[in-house]
Formats: sequence, C-alpha cells, structure tokens
Amino acid sequence: MSIEQQDIPLDLPLPPVPPLWQNRNFIALWLAQVCSQLADKIYLVFVIALTTEFFQAANQSISGWVSAIMIAFTIPAILLGSVAGVLVDRWSKKQVLIVTNLYRALLVLGIPITILLGAGQWFGFMALLLITFTISCLTQFFAPAEQAAIPLLVDKSHLMSANSLYTLTMMAALVVGFAAGEPLLHLASHWHARWGGAMFVSGCYGGAALLLMLLRPPDQCHLPPSRPRQVWQELRQGLQLLREYPALRFALLQLILLFAIVAAMSVLVVRLAEILPSLDTAQFGFLLAAAAGGLGLGALLLNTVGKRFAYGWSSLLGCWGMGGMFLGLSLSLDSLAWSIAYIVGLGFFAAFVAIPLQTLIQLMTPPEQRGTIFGLQNNLVNIALSVPLAVAGLAETWWGLQPLLIGLGGAIALGGTLMTLSHRNGIVSGNLL
Repeated sequence: MSIEQQDIPLDLPLPPVPPLWQNRNFIALWLAQVCSQLADKIYLVFVIALTTEFFQAANQSISGWVSAIMIAFTIPAILLGSVAGVLVDRWSKKQVLIVTNLYRALLVLGIPITILLGAGQWFGFMALLLITFTISCLTQFFAPAEQAAIPLLVDKSHLMSANSLYTLTMMAALVVGFAAGEPLLHLASHWHARWGGAMFVSGCYGGAALLLMLLRPPDQCHLPPSRPRQVWQELRQGLQLLREYPALRFALLQLILLFAIVAAMSVLVVRLAEILPSLDTAQFGFLLAAAAGGLGLGALLLNTVGKRFAYGWSSLLGCWGMGGMFLGLSLSLDSLAWSIAYIVGLGFFAAFVAIPLQTLIQLMTPPEQRGTIFGLQNNLVNIALSVPLAVAGLAETWWGLQPLLIGLGGAIALGGTLMTLSHRNGIVSGNLL
C-alpha cells in the first residue's frame, strides 16, 4: 500500500501539558529572576551605604546624593528602553539574559576598586554613578528579553500562572531586597570588609547567569534575526501594532495607569507609616509587605480560577476594587489594623489588573515583535513613573494625605472605566469582555 493510500489520522489528541512546576526551563528562568531582582534592590542599598560612608560630609543631608544615584539608575530606563527592546528581537533571548547578568556581576566587582582609588573625591562618586548607569543600561536589555522568553518557554494555558508567580516574585524582591539588604550586606562585610558586599551582589547576578545557562529552550526560542532595518522603523512598526490592536493598546495603557498609581503610593507609604498609630517611619516596610501579601493572595486566586474571568472584566474589577480600597484607607488613618487591611486589599486588586493584562500582551504580540513591545512597555511605564515619584511628596505637603488618597482612588477607578469604555469595541471583538 502506498503512503498516499494509507489512512493517517490527523486528529490525534495532543499530549497533556505538564504542570508549570515540572517545566525545568521556566523554573530556571524564574529562579534567575529571583536572583536578579534581589541583586537590583540590594545593589541600591549597597551604593547608598557606600555613599554615606565615603562621600557624604558630616553635617550634609543624604537626599542629594540619593537623588543623584536614583537619576543615574532611572535615565537609561527612559532613554534606552524602546531601543533595547528592538535589539532584543534580533538576538537570542538566552544569550541576552546570560550576558547582561555576567556583565552586571563584573561591574559590581569594580566598586571596591573605585572606593579604594576615589573615596572622598568627586571623581570617585562620578565613577560610582557611571557604574550604576551602566548596570541600569544592561537591565534595559534583560527586562524585555525575560518577558519575551516567558511565552516561548510556557504553554499558553499556563501563562496566567507564570505571570502570577513573576509578579509576586517582583513584589517580594522589592520588600526583601530593601528590608533585608542592609543586614545581608553587614553579614557579607564580616567575610571581607572591602569586598564582602560587592561579592554578595555580584554573586546574585552571577548566580542568575548560571541558572540561565541551564535553559534548554525549544526550537521556536531561536527565532531568526529580523532583516537589517532602521531601529526607528521597527519602533514605528511596534506603535503601528498598538494602533491596529485596540485590546493590546488597552492593556498597555491600563498597566501604565496602574504603575503610575503604585509609584505615587510608594512615596506616600513613608508618610503613612509616620502618621499611623503604633508604627514608626522606619517601619514602612511592614506596609509594603502587607501590599505584597495582598498581591500574593490575588495571584493565588487568579492562578486557581483566573481562566474563568475575561481579561477586560478582571482589570475593570481590579480598578474599581483599588478605588474602594483607597477610599477606605483614607477614612482609616487612625486605625493601624484597618489601614493594613485596606493596603492588603490594594495589593489584592492590583493583581487583577497587572497579571491578566501582562498575560494578554504576551498572547497578542507576535513572537518576532515581543522584544519591541516589551521594550516600549518598559519605556512608557518608566516615563509614567517619573511624574508621580517627583510630585507625590509635594502634593501630600500641599493638600494632605487623605485628599491625595481619595484622588488616587478616583484616578484608578475612573481611568480604568474610561479606558475600558473607549476600547470596548476592540476588546469585545477580541473576546476579552
């Protein structure tokens, strides 16, 4: 019998998709994210501590020095994010992830030499800022490569769970990195006073690189590089993709709004700790931990029943829920227990916005343009973050904390509603509502 005459069944059932925790590629990528995120946060603690010890004058405020460090860390995110995303589309994601972590590990090892040669001198601090700037530049390549790698390594049915875990890890690293950074660096300094802290941070980046070397990506991870074109042309194509797909544009705008609100709250949380009863200003980390706990609860719920919710309705529910939590928080500033409960609620409902919409962007973006889109996302989010970070403190001084919390609640609830209504046709056509 010839091959053409054989009855070949074409509807064979596909093999079942193994659970996420059995996906060795994803586990390696996730553990690398844990190491890298912790290194980013502890690095800032490390550099600020060195500045206090070796550059700040006796009666001088630390604020100006910290502002210079944060500017050096933020400028690459604003200027380089989109371009980095375009270039990531042309390169192997695995190589980008490994190389950026290795280079960051090597740069951190240059800090003790910088302190040795330039302690107390202006050129020493400028060298420290240059190292910080360069590390941040490398981070702009790492972030879109990591986001673009997730849908290549994880089945579509597990993307929501994967993004839940990543979002939770990001918040946990924020809390642990800033809260435990100083004790960990202190322990490292017992090993070696000059090199201990740098070796610890460098080891985190290096550990991430080693974990990423374990990746065995499937064939589709090795995408052919796009034909040589102008970077700006590819950026325009990314923007054109956002114009053509209203649901994709909706998700990106909602995430920008969410992160802008979160940035403002991250500034106000210190003031909140100052005025809440039974809490000191230095204990604002407890409030961040409460928000992270709420985010974890939301991620857990989405991980179990999230597939039953349409992406559009999930994000709208999250915006309304955050609005209600902000209102409740503004009315409970004299109660520590209720304030913490509302902050947990903020984190819980924030998960309903961040996780489904990040999953939506990964699903709707063509594989060859994921780096570009995620680079644009990082770029626009960082630009949106800069305004609340700059003005939230001043606004609280002028208008007070309670009116500002009410305003943030109204902004997220009204903004989410208007965005959903304005993109309703495109979202409905994409079966997202």
